Amino acid sequence: MEPVVPPEITAELTQILSNLVLGDNEIRSNAEKAVNERLAHAPDLYLLALAQFAIVADTEVMRSFSLVLLRRLLFRPVPTPNTLSSTDSASSSTSQPVPSFHSLTAPRLSLFDHLSTSALTNLERLLLHSLSHEPAASVRRKTVDTISDVANQGMLRGRPWHALQAQVFSMTQATDVTNGVTGEGLRESAYRVFAGCPNLVMDLQTDAVLGVLGKGLRDEQSIDVRYAALLASVAYLSHADAHQLAQSLSLMYPILDTLPPLAHSINQPATATSPTSIEDKTPTAHLQSFLVALTPLCSAHPNLFNPHLSALLTFLPPLLFANTDPGPTPTVRAPYPTGLGGGDDRSGSFSTPTGSPSRESPTAETEDEEEGQSLRLSALEFMLSLCEARPSMFRKNSSQTSMTGVNVGEGWIAVLVRACMEGMAELDEENPYGTPGGLSQWLTDDPTTSSAAENDSPPALYEQSLDRLACAMGGKAILPPSFQYIPSMMANYDWRSRHAGLMAIAAIAEGTGKVMAHELGRVVELVVPMFKDSHPRVRYAACQCVGQLCTDIEEVIEQYHEQLFAVLIPALEDPEPRVHSHAAAALINFCEGVERDTLLPYLDHIVQRLLKLLNPDADPTQVRSYVQEQVITTLAMVADASEATFAQYYHSIMPLLINVLRNANGAEYRKMRLKAMECAGLIAIAVGREIFRPDSNVLVELLIRIQKSPFDPQDTQLSHYLMGTWAKICQAMGPEFEPYLPAVMPDLLATASMKADVSVYDEEEEKAEDREGWETVNMDGQTFGIRTAAIEEKCQAFETMVIYASTLNARYAPYLAQSLEITLPALRFYFHDGVREACALLLPMLLHCGQQSGTLTDQMIAATLQQLITVISDEQDSTFLASLYKALDDCVKLLGGRSVLNADYVNAIIQATKRQLHTLAQKRRSRAARPSSFLDDDREDLALLEEMEDFALEEMAKVLSMLNSNHELLVAISSVKELGTNQYQTEIEEDG
Repeated sequence: MEPVVPPEITAELTQILSNLVLGDNEIRSNAEKAVNERLAHAPDLYLLALAQFAIVADTEVMRSFSLVLLRRLLFRPVPTPNTLSSTDSASSSTSQPVPSFHSLTAPRLSLFDHLSTSALTNLERLLLHSLSHEPAASVRRKTVDTISDVANQGMLRGRPWHALQAQVFSMTQATDVTNGVTGEGLRESAYRVFAGCPNLVMDLQTDAVLGVLGKGLRDEQSIDVRYAALLASVAYLSHADAHQLAQSLSLMYPILDTLPPLAHSINQPATATSPTSIEDKTPTAHLQSFLVALTPLCSAHPNLFNPHLSALLTFLPPLLFANTDPGPTPTVRAPYPTGLGGGDDRSGSFSTPTGSPSRESPTAETEDEEEGQSLRLSALEFMLSLCEARPSMFRKNSSQTSMTGVNVGEGWIAVLVRACMEGMAELDEENPYGTPGGLSQWLTDDPTTSSAAENDSPPALYEQSLDRLACAMGGKAILPPSFQYIPSMMANYDWRSRHAGLMAIAAIAEGTGKVMAHELGRVVELVVPMFKDSHPRVRYAACQCVGQLCTDIEEVIEQYHEQLFAVLIPALEDPEPRVHSHAAAALINFCEGVERDTLLPYLDHIVQRLLKLLNPDADPTQVRSYVQEQVITTLAMVADASEATFAQYYHSIMPLLINVLRNANGAEYRKMRLKAMECAGLIAIAVGREIFRPDSNVLVELLIRIQKSPFDPQDTQLSHYLMGTWAKICQAMGPEFEPYLPAVMPDLLATASMKADVSVYDEEEEKAEDREGWETVNMDGQTFGIRTAAIEEKCQAFETMVIYASTLNARYAPYLAQSLEITLPALRFYFHDGVREACALLLPMLLHCGQQSGTLTDQMIAATLQQLITVISDEQDSTFLASLYKALDDCVKLLGGRSVLNADYVNAIIQATKRQLHTLAQKRRSRAARPSSFLDDDREDLALLEEMEDFALEEMAKVLSMLNSNHELLVAISSVKELGTNQYQTEIEEDG
């Protein structure tokens, strides 16, 4: 191909790119600056040179690098000579504050937008040449990625790429080697382009598109072509409109027909006629990739799979279950032999598959085991995604039956439940969560550091899947198949099976709680004996199970507190720290739901054991810090639940907490110090002002010292706990807290007034997501990050101001003006609903403070009423409307009622209300017009939404009644209410 840029430019760029891939930071930094300078002055020339270099470079590495860099540079904001570039280093991200939310969606000009028409034409020509001539498959895929971006962005800007469409369709027909590229390679690249840019085919005749996609899915020579065609088919169906979907139902047959040959080839040797792949993958890995590629379609259009559920129910179950063997027989000397399993008769009782291969197993066997596990999890995710997207397809009343005559819905759920439970039982005694050491390591590890590894282990993933399944399907569908296995699992001689049975109950409690509540007696009978199990991990699971039941099913506390306290309290004396620490954690869940009178008879036994764990007689070097941290947290919750009765323990506990805050200064004590703050605050509230007063000054001085200590970037939770503890001390001290306001308010007001911390990333989205405490959103080819931690702190700051204002009343007056100035605009802080709710709650309190102190001005009143009415008029979130109307109602009544509102205010309120009534009526009519089949799976969400709308209508009615008890809009409110059918509430209780 003829060069499109002068040779001296090519030579210069070659040197720059060579420097960019070097490991020397200084050389690479200079190369980045050189790229920016040249792009700022001559973007056409250097982008074309980059595209040309992707064709002529000698090595695959440099051709790939050129394409990646070209793709990144084309759609980033136009650089200036001072702009820092971003290459592969994650540390080179830029963090550019964005002034407002609306600026995120404003059109941004990129280098692509600055290219001339001739430059764009040449760029497209170079990329098409690379697509058809690049011999290396890995480089060609980079070409596909770049082409897809250019095509998508061009179409968004009204620039179709007809030459690409023609060339790609031609490539789907390629059979022979062309320009050094095999026919299979050309076909694969063509389908990958369709997958990356489905808009190339969305406007074409549906039959023609289906023909091309079907041909690729049936490709007889290459698995890679089939896979690329599958990606293209999923992309096409995901972007298709309702009419196109109706015409494309036949495509599901060749899509699903790609799976059985791969499954068949797992245990069969390849033949001369078998399709091949350039990928170094086993048939198992290929099948897993196909299932992963197909799963997004389950979520996007689950109805496409409805006619195929029977066939899928025949094909998928064998992929979900591990091969099992009887394993070694347990003996007295070895009651928990590694590798213990059940038989492989799937029609019989629950079986525990063998865990990971033994240490003597070859590496290849280990890799096969890992591939098999990945395939099982992918098949599970496929089936689970369909349940979550359209639960109604799998309800018991589903009329579809499988080839064996089994109801498809029941069979589908039964398979998923069994697969999850068997997977949960695959704990490996010698490798509990990916690291060697076995049970002894599990017992000695700090759970606060090892939990991440445990949560990513396969048994934990199966547990999370069971939780998701229960939440999607409800108790009627999940409890029967679950309790077909759980009782026998709890009685199994293999500890892993007993552990899995307990964790299964905990996992399904949330989704099945309404139905499980009727079977609590049976559940408690199963769980309670497990606290005396001989294996510590089973006792740990028993604590987890009870804690989760207390959270998800309140009835378990009311009806069975005697049985549960009888096992939880002794568990605090379990010989293993991980177990008694987890028992303390379970007590928190218990205390959050227990009535004070129910807790009091057990209070002495609980506190004595917790104090013994907090201040043990044992060797201090053997004391586990995570146990003490957990005990402090549990004591805080026990104090909160027992209220004033906790005063009898005050003088035993508060000195210990003050000692921690005074002396635990090392980095290893960070978390304990934070927990001690929180506990001291809750105990202060529980025991009351009189008992707390002698220690209040000491505690306040310690908090001020901590607050003024040098900033520690590793102590990320300090500000959160400090803010929360100050609020608790204010509640405990009441008016006596006033002298400390100057110490706390400057930081609090600064936090409340923080802007949203939004950053723009130059690096790829995956790297942005690696930053802890940030959420990312991709818009118009650019990645934005929002620091969630800062937003949460802002919300907490407003919630703390609510506590200060309500507790101190007139004494809060010195900060009234500043608080109003921050609170009024924050009603429109759309990044966090909690901020807006706290502001709506705070406004009446601030006005009351001003009234009581005599510092409330007419300007403050006018600004508050005007902002509330304006926000109400513009508000689009019906769930927040009730809070806004209540705030307005409270403010007006506080100021003297209807007489405080002049005609302009009254007219503005009426107009805003008319607007909201019109919007609510439209929403309800639109929902009512939807087919009932579309409502089945959203019934609970819609019922909650309608309930929130009713709250808003009630608050509207209160405001209007205050203006005029016979106001004509009150009739309109009743009419809008009647549009709510309440049909969504039907069967929710039954399905729970």
